Amino acid sequence: MPYYQFSQDDVIRNTVKTFPKSNFFIYGGVIYYNDQPYNQGELTSDSVKHIPPGFVSLYEYNIDRPSGQLIYPFITKNGSLTSFKTISTKSFNEDFNYGDVLTGSYPLSASISRDYYSATDTSRVRLEALENTVNFYKTHSEHYAYSSTSGTGWNKETQALNLISIPSIFFGSQIKKGSLELNFYVSGTLIGTLKDEKRNGELLQTGPEGSVGSGSIAGVALYNEGFLLLTGSWDLSDGNHVTEIYNPSDTDRIPNWLKFAVGAQDGIAISGQKSAWSLDFRGTTKTQVVTMFANAPKGAINHSNNPTYAKYGQVTNASTGSTFYSEPRGIEIKNIVSASYTDEEPNFAKETYISKVGIYDENKNLIGVAKLATPVKKTEQRDLTFKLKLDI
Repeated sequence: MPYYQFSQDDVIRNTVKTFPKSNFFIYGGVIYYNDQPYNQGELTSDSVKHIPPGFVSLYEYNIDRPSGQLIYPFITKNGSLTSFKTISTKSFNEDFNYGDVLTGSYPLSASISRDYYSATDTSRVRLEALENTVNFYKTHSEHYAYSSTSGTGWNKETQALNLISIPSIFFGSQIKKGSLELNFYVSGTLIGTLKDEKRNGELLQTGPEGSVGSGSIAGVALYNEGFLLLTGSWDLSDGNHVTEIYNPSDTDRIPNWLKFAVGAQDGIAISGQKSAWSLDFRGTTKTQVVTMFANAPKGAINHSNNPTYAKYGQVTNASTGSTFYSEPRGIEIKNIVSASYTDEEPNFAKETYISKVGIYDENKNLIGVAKLATPVKKTEQRDLTFKLKLDI
């Protein structure tokens, strides 16, 4: 088998940047993601992927496996000190002995979630963790400020606030600026739309046209971190006194942006809900791509060690003994050149069919194999180039 080294011009490295679209629809305490249906498994009473609606599975393991037979990750504690990130160093050192098996669980899943803080809530752990982050973006818009005296002033430590969390598995490295859209529906009627039209993080109410709050800033978006901070408290029902119990423990029943996405993993379940919400955005993903051009030059790669390469009926096996090893000589190669007529013997020419291309490192260790859907005929007069792409 011949080896050929890639030249400098045969290997191209670039980055493919894409903007995958995500759509979430929340209604009745259930999250729907990209209109994906809920598929019931045949071997399990759960969904095929063992995840709730609106979630994604990181590796998509345990597809349609019975609940008691799920595969799981495990590590045996040894001198390498390898452990799971979910196990603290103290717990690893004190709670496990060498030889103990540490286990995890699949599937690893995620979806959007909501945290609501009323004006009387004093415990805001997740929000307080974002204080330095939001203040960092104050140069983009004053509405990022954790506290401000601008206008009527505000303090995110005490004001009512709706925090929407978007895991990075949905947007990659960043939510694309200008792609955010939040819609608020009551009984199927759109009563409010937010967009980041300025692309500076401000969530501006853009519709319905002429509605209460149009042109007002209802919150800000953290594009890199995947958070939406909503503070818009005006009545979106436009004076029609539309009310609904959004939280049994809360007397505020006016539809506003503080109620956005009620039921999205916030522990609130309401039956007969009239309100629904949608969240649309595009993510940003960067994929490193290596493109390799494998060349098969003229007059080369026209011999094969495959037994079918030799003419049938010949002795091709080697002879061995206690003092010798001998391979047969003068083996005739089978002529596979096609003739124009059935009674015509075509001129002999060496031909092979290339079905795979192997990629090796500098030590000739096989690190990858590219398989062709259909083997390609290689003649001595033909040179071929195979384009191989590898997404990293």
